Amino acid sequence: MGFHMNMVATIAVELLEALDRGQIVPSIAEYEPGFGCDEGYAVAAEIVKLRRARGERTVGRKVGFTNRKIWAEYGATSPIWSHVYDDTLVFAQHGAATVSLSGSVQARLEPEIAFSLRAPIAADCHDPAALLEAVEWYAPSFEIVDCHFANWAFKPADSAADFSFHWRLIVGTPVALSKDDISQRVDELRDCKVALSKDGLVLGRGVGANALDHPALALAFLADTLARQPQFDPLAAGEIITTGTLTAAFSIKPGETWSSRYEGLTGVTGLALTFTA
Repeated sequence: MGFHMNMVATIAVELLEALDRGQIVPSIAEYEPGFGCDEGYAVAAEIVKLRRARGERTVGRKVGFTNRKIWAEYGATSPIWSHVYDDTLVFAQHGAATVSLSGSVQARLEPEIAFSLRAPIAADCHDPAALLEAVEWYAPSFEIVDCHFANWAFKPADSAADFSFHWRLIVGTPVALSKDDISQRVDELRDCKVALSKDGLVLGRGVGANALDHPALALAFLADTLARQPQFDPLAAGEIITTGTLTAAFSIKPGETWSSRYEGLTGVTGLALTFTA
């Protein structure tokens, strides 16, 4: 590793304080030239320990930057991942939720597809149908992402350390997935369309394939990555995994209402969010 573990611990505390206080901090990679992606995930592992120690419980993962169409905007070079916690997960009721943005600094919204695992996932499985055998249900989701670096300007290693920008995950009504359904759902998940609207005006459109060519392949990315990261727990049954934005990410503010509308995915219509201060 490029620098001492004491630096990892210091950065972890700094970022957790930035999360708690809703503050901007300097880009780590800018002032630590040896700070690469391995170091970023070392910070992430330390943050998991700190959050668990204060009573937060990990309940799933987010996968980010699965939509290659937005890489150039953010300077991303690969997908990233982070844990979802019991206090960052929200289940919508009847397809709607109200979410306070208090504590966020420059929040953005991403319409996604979430999975709940019925079984662990082995590494080196890249067949969407086989991956879906490990899925208990799918649902429309919104991830609220937030960046603690000014103007969303960061290096790839920064993103892994900064919670992979996870702030909240809002999950819509789950749709059970049985093995008999997989052959049909595998195509639907790839080909489904989503429209993202703000106060009734459509601002973004996307398709399931925008997430690594198939949302299930986000699970493969996670399993393969975790096989190289023994400092983290492997994927387990019961985890909720959100698979990355299907459109561009849009800035959000209190007082706005945003909604997603899905077409071509059995059981899924959409999700509506109202934001408060």
